[in-house]
Amino acid sequence: MASEDLYSKLTALLDERGASYRVIEHEPEGVTEVVSQLRGHDPRQAAKCIIVMVKVGKKVTRYAAAVLPGDKRVDFDKMKALFDGTYASFASSEAAEKLAGTPVGTIPPFSFDERLALFMDPELLQYSEVFFNAARLDRTIALSTEDYLSIAEPRVEPITQP
Repeated sequence: MASEDLYSKLTALLDERGASYRVIEHEPEGVTEVVSQLRGHDPRQAAKCIIVMVKVGKKVTRYAAAVLPGDKRVDFDKMKALFDGTYASFASSEAAEKLAGTPVGTIPPFSFDERLALFMDPELLQYSEVFFNAARLDRTIALSTEDYLSIAEPRVEPITQP
């Protein structure tokens, strides 16, 4: 799926569900700290999405989209524990892009692939609105956190490093 197709799919889903959101157009940027400045919000309010690979035993590999505040890092030990896994790391760019349907740096905090579990760190719940790249480097969606939870249905778990 091309990024433009995923962007259209995402905005159509939000419209269909009556979500409270807005699209912010800006210069193309994928670095959370920089794009947060362009968008005019605190980086902690950015819902960045990291694709994580977890080994469960020797022959099973699982993938998760880890949604965390823009100023935090994913805790691989916590992700590993959620799957009762033996090893966790960043997914390869190829695997991440295939599962997310868009290039790394543009991955929205949604899962449209049944092989990609979706987790959200509870620190993001303190904000009434979250910001994320919308499958494009030049578009951001600012979405009501309440609407995000009801539409994306992430599993809320502490998944960041202290």
